[in-house]
Amino acid sequence: MSRATYREALREALREALKRDPRVFLMGEDVGKYGGSYAVSKGLLDEFGPERIRDTPLSELGFVGAGIGAALGGLRPIVEIMTVNFSLLALDPLVNTAAALRHMSGGQFHVPLVVRMATGAGRQLAAQHSHSLEGWFAHVPGIKVVAPATVADARGMLWPALLDPDPVVILEHAQLYNVEDEAADPASDDIAHARVRRAGRDLTLLAWGGMLGRTLDAAAALAREGIEAEVVDLRVLRPLDEVTLLESVRRTHRAVIVDEEWRSGGFAAEVSARIMEQAFYDLDAPVQRVCSAEVPMPYAKHLEDAAVPQAPGIVAAVKDLLGSART
Repeated sequence: MSRATYREALREALREALKRDPRVFLMGEDVGKYGGSYAVSKGLLDEFGPERIRDTPLSELGFVGAGIGAALGGLRPIVEIMTVNFSLLALDPLVNTAAALRHMSGGQFHVPLVVRMATGAGRQLAAQHSHSLEGWFAHVPGIKVVAPATVADARGMLWPALLDPDPVVILEHAQLYNVEDEAADPASDDIAHARVRRAGRDLTLLAWGGMLGRTLDAAAALAREGIEAEVVDLRVLRPLDEVTLLESVRRTHRAVIVDEEWRSGGFAAEVSARIMEQAFYDLDAPVQRVCSAEVPMPYAKHLEDAAVPQAPGIVAAVKDLLGSART
């Protein structure tokens, strides 16, 4: 599998996991006969049967709880939640049980559960289907949170997530499913490290998930004006790879964080705080954030585009940062 779409890479990762380990099964709304809300699991029901590709009732609270029980019973469930907004219905089992059980049992019990969900705006699905809430999950000890932004990561992150003894949340940006690129061999992948996607000397741009592509577009536009931005894909939001991001900031002495969440209390604020705490004297200017507008996501296309970070806005923030640093 050399070149594929993000969707195809996810499907192949699921297929490989199902073949590799008989304990692995997929469950969620419409994952079977319908082939998944985003066609990720299309064809898997015919290939693996209804015991391993399980359609569930429309109850995130119920089927996430069932996934936790299956994990405690020795299986390796992959639970698909249709969209991150609906995951709020499952916060009780995720936060109060899955994330806490190893600690509460003194290490006697683990919950090897993988929860996949679509996130992000850009498809005109309005406020109840379009938000980015990754910071909510990254806030919780006991959960690993990953955000594959590339086709290679879409294929490569699932297996190490299944090997983890504790819960892993995989956030797939819904605008990435049709993106096509090289799907590298996942054997060497991990869910521990950030990646430098573009080298640069003038500042560091930090992004993840659906914002990585726009951030790389902004870096390319800046390069045409002689500004070389380094782009770091955080990839793993919890535990955060501080070493990679701080090494980059210490090289470039400036940072802009691009986050599709709301600015108030968003994950960008956490990343900014880490930089301020550990690399303050390496900075030549304050850390900047480019975030979504503080509104429920609009339905109208022009308003939706205006509400979320776009490449021109990232470019403008960089120029503002560099201008303030030179005065």
